[in-house]
Amino acid sequence: MPAESSLAPGVLTAEALDFAGRTVVVLGDVMLDTWIDGHVERISPEAPIPVLRTDRRRDMLGGAGNVARNIAALGGRAVLIGVVGKDDPGRAILRLAGEAGPRPGQVVARLVIAKSSPTTHKTRYVAAGQQILRVDEEVAAPVKGAVAARLIETFQAALHEAAAVILSDYAKGALAPPVLARVIAAARAQGKPVIVDPKARDMSRYRGVSVLTPNRAEAYAATGIDCAEAESTERAGRALLAAAAAEAALITRGAMGLSVVPREGPALHVPSRARAVFDVSGAGDTLVAALALSLAAGAPLVVAAHVANAAAGVVVGKPGTATVSPRELVAALHEEEAEELTAKIVGLEEALERVAGWRAGGARIGFTNGCFDLIHPGHVRLLSKARAECDRLVVGLNSDASVRRLKGPERPAQNETARAIVMASIGSVDLVILFAEDDPSRLIAAIRPEVLVKGADYAPEEVVGGDFVRSYGGR
Repeated sequence: MPAESSLAPGVLTAEALDFAGRTVVVLGDVMLDTWIDGHVERISPEAPIPVLRTDRRRDMLGGAGNVARNIAALGGRAVLIGVVGKDDPGRAILRLAGEAGPRPGQVVARLVIAKSSPTTHKTRYVAAGQQILRVDEEVAAPVKGAVAARLIETFQAALHEAAAVILSDYAKGALAPPVLARVIAAARAQGKPVIVDPKARDMSRYRGVSVLTPNRAEAYAATGIDCAEAESTERAGRALLAAAAAEAALITRGAMGLSVVPREGPALHVPSRARAVFDVSGAGDTLVAALALSLAAGAPLVVAAHVANAAAGVVVGKPGTATVSPRELVAALHEEEAEELTAKIVGLEEALERVAGWRAGGARIGFTNGCFDLIHPGHVRLLSKARAECDRLVVGLNSDASVRRLKGPERPAQNETARAIVMASIGSVDLVILFAEDDPSRLIAAIRPEVLVKGADYAPEEVVGGDFVRSYGGR
């Protein structure tokens, strides 16, 4: 059964977000993004179209260039490799990339100039914060001959600097099959993780990469499987892995979040972190940049996916092809951790739904209870050992009124909200339920745990619910 991933508190160590100085080589389709901002006051008398009165123009790196921008914005160092034409958009890209310089947190451009191929140029016209028109100027054709050879040579020369590699495929021609085969083989020979943002339907052209990151539409085009549900998304992911001989697939599903399908083990489904969606332009570039930097910093794939998901959730709340700063990313992750904590604290009805889902997946449920007013190392050891005896640990927590009846009017030292949050922050605890009674008999009868745990200072016959749990084969 596919699992919904939960980012345990504390799993985002300093190392997982230590992006400074991490170099990522970005090879792919580089383009110029131009934004024309203005305002509309009337409809044209010549045709039923709005008349845009322009206020400002912004040029920025697009496509693979936007991936590089995002890496730099997060504090990493991007080596950008691609093809530009000998034209005004190409010169604008060279100027924009040249302004960045070679420092950490910047973009280093090593671009191949193709005299006979125009630079891809996308111009977006915006009024009142909304795009009203996009004009694409491009000739999408696979690179070949001397241009392809120079791309490969440039990539191989930069590879020793890389902690990770991104192949940013916008189907404009830079990642022609012969180029892909050579650069993937070179990167894997040096043990570099290779992340691909794919556009091709034929995933075999990316054979041997570490992680594929298609969106839902791209996954459907490649597999014929709609990723509308968790189960179908996992099937699509397995099909992608088989076609590309990849180690993992990360499928972005818009408002449904993303799914990580590893070669071995179950799929994990991460809900969307977007608070408000203003503009999805470039969100995939932000996601793949954060993913690559996290992997470069040594984070496991699941943690890297959470970081990338949080970064994408921030950027879609901004207009245009925006970037995310380290401060914004850390704030989003802290908010996510806080939500994960409170999501563990539930009432009995919701707890029973969660327990039923866990059991359907074959999990053994453990249960323990107490006031846990002043948590000490003995409590932590007890909870850790309890979790080792089951697959999911549920903790029943006495309410404030119950603690006062049991321990006197001066207790508890911490109120039930504080005690529940502290309990939820312990990694071995999966669920916390407050109960108002003096003992947890009602909870035990409803949950029917396979394992009931109390400390060694209790004799077996003193454990509330012990006889009931043993009656149906529990222990």
